[in-house]
Amino acid sequence: MIRTGIFGGSFNPIHNGHISLARQLREKAGLDEVWLMVSPQNPMKATADLLDDKSRMEMARLAVAGEEGIIASDYEMHLPKPSYTWNTLQALKQNYPDREFVLMIGGDNWQLFDKWYRADDIRNEFQIIVYPRRGSEGGIDGLELIDISSTEIRERIKAGKSINGMVPKTVAEYIKEHNLYA
Repeated sequence: MIRTGIFGGSFNPIHNGHISLARQLREKAGLDEVWLMVSPQNPMKATADLLDDKSRMEMARLAVAGEEGIIASDYEMHLPKPSYTWNTLQALKQNYPDREFVLMIGGDNWQLFDKWYRADDIRNEFQIIVYPRRGSEGGIDGLELIDISSTEIRERIKAGKSINGMVPKTVAEYIKEHNLYA
């Protein structure tokens, strides 16, 4: 069985903190791969400032180019919306019977997990790895978290400030070239 971590998010935009976390979780949890599951719509988030799926997916692909065992996935974009994690995991399990899927979520989401669609079923059927987020706790010790948020990046771009060091260089170039978040 190929152990595959599912790290979902809007990645609006993807940043160095996401990449670092994916690398560390892959290693510490003994995963063969981590799929960055770019979500088209999070039922718990407002979508007003959500960049289009194609742009967020392209930035994720650019960010993980050359990263061993980390894959940008648009799988969820092809499923019915809204994209509930339970539905995604069930579809993945059916389409990839050679894989064991492990859900990776932040401590902030873990605090709300009981509100998730079919939370008990997810808990019973899949391993869940909880990682710390700003203002919440997580279940994996020894992670080096890079304190960056996509919201902060969008605000810096809007204010005309530099995002150097916050996102991979290829992502910064893509944002600039397409005049995103300005």
